[in-house]
Amino acid sequence: MNKKLAIILSVILSAFLTIPGASEVQAMTDRGLSAKEDKIVTIAAFTANGNQQKLKTALNEGLDAGLTINEIKEVLVQMYAYAGFPRSLNGINTFMAVLEERERKGIKDVPGKEPGPMPAGKSSVELGTEIQTRLIGAPATGKYITFAPAIDAFLKGHLFGDIFGRDNLDFQSREIATISALACIDGVNPQLQSHFNVGLNVGLTELQLRNVINILEITVGRKEAANANKVLSDVLGLRQTEHRISVTRSGSLASSQGAADYFTGSVKIQMLFNAHDPSRTTGGAVTFQPGARTAWHSHPYGQTLIVTAGAGRIQQWGDPIVEFKQGDVAWIPPGVKHWHGAAPNSAMTHVAIQESLDGKTADWKEQVSEEQYLMDPASK
Repeated sequence: MNKKLAIILSVILSAFLTIPGASEVQAMTDRGLSAKEDKIVTIAAFTANGNQQKLKTALNEGLDAGLTINEIKEVLVQMYAYAGFPRSLNGINTFMAVLEERERKGIKDVPGKEPGPMPAGKSSVELGTEIQTRLIGAPATGKYITFAPAIDAFLKGHLFGDIFGRDNLDFQSREIATISALACIDGVNPQLQSHFNVGLNVGLTELQLRNVINILEITVGRKEAANANKVLSDVLGLRQTEHRISVTRSGSLASSQGAADYFTGSVKIQMLFNAHDPSRTTGGAVTFQPGARTAWHSHPYGQTLIVTAGAGRIQQWGDPIVEFKQGDVAWIPPGVKHWHGAAPNSAMTHVAIQESLDGKTADWKEQVSEEQYLMDPASK
C-alpha cells in the first residue's frame, strides 16, 4: 500500500468513527442553551438588578458569543417592561459605552436584523391579544382585567403588541430574558411562575430552564437561583398534574339543598365537576321533587341540560312551557331569561353544564309564581 492510499483510508476510517451513535444524537437533540442564549441570561439579569459593572462584562461576552447589536438592543428595551425605565435606560447607556470602546479597539460588531413592519390593518392591541393568547395558551383571564382594564390594554397593546410583536428576536429568546430578569427581582414570583409556563409553551425545555437557573447561581447569586428553582419545580409539578386525565369520584364533591332565593320546593344539587383552567366549565346533577323549580334566571355563556330521570318543565320568558323527560337535552342560549324544574306529578333530575364569567354562572331574578308554573304547556 502506498503512502497516499494509506492517508485516504485513514481519513475515511476516521470519518466513520466520528459518526454519532443514537445516544449522542439524542444528547444533541435535547440541547441546553446556546452560547448566545447563555449571554442573554446575564445581560437581562444584570440589567434588572442594576449591576452596571457586571452588565458591561456580560455585554462584551454577548457580542463575542455572536449576539448582534440589534438583538442586544431588543433585550435591553424589553427590560423596561419588567425592570422599569431607569434600569433599561442605564443598560442602554452602558451598551453604548461598550460599543464605543470596542470600536476604538477596532472591533466590528454585526448590527443584525432590524425589526420588520407590524402587520398591516391590525392594531397593536389586536396583535398583542393574538400573541398573548398564543404565549399563555388561552385567552387571558383574571380579576385584574375588570378591576383595572387599563393595565390589560397596556399589556396587550404595548408589551405583547409593540414589544413582543417585533420580529428580530424570537419568543424563546424573549422568555429567557424575561425569566432571567424576574428571577433577579424580589416579590414577583407570580409573574416568574407565569413566564416559566410561557417559556415551556414556546418550546423551551426543562433542561434549558434549569440551565438559566444554573447560570444565575454562578453569576448572580444562590438566593436568586434557589427561589427560581423552587418556582420552576412548582410549575412543572402543576403542569404534570394538569396534563393528566383526572377522575372525580362519585360523591366526592359537595352536595347541597337549593337555596330558597333561587329555588321553590325541594331541590338537591350534587356538583359533578369543577372548572379546570383554562376551561371555565362546571357541571352538576340537580334533582327536583314534584312541583319544585328554579327562579327565573339567565346564564352569561348559556347552559346545557341533560335530563337523566323523570319528567320536567322548562320555559323561556314570553314563550309557552315546554315539557321534557329522561333522555332529552335542552340548550339555553346566553342571556335568555328562563326557568326549569320538575313536573307537578313527577320528580326530575338533570345534569346542568355551564361556563362562568368572572366566577359567575347565573344571573338570578324573581321567583316563578304558582300561576306561571301551572300554565298549560300548550298555551302562553
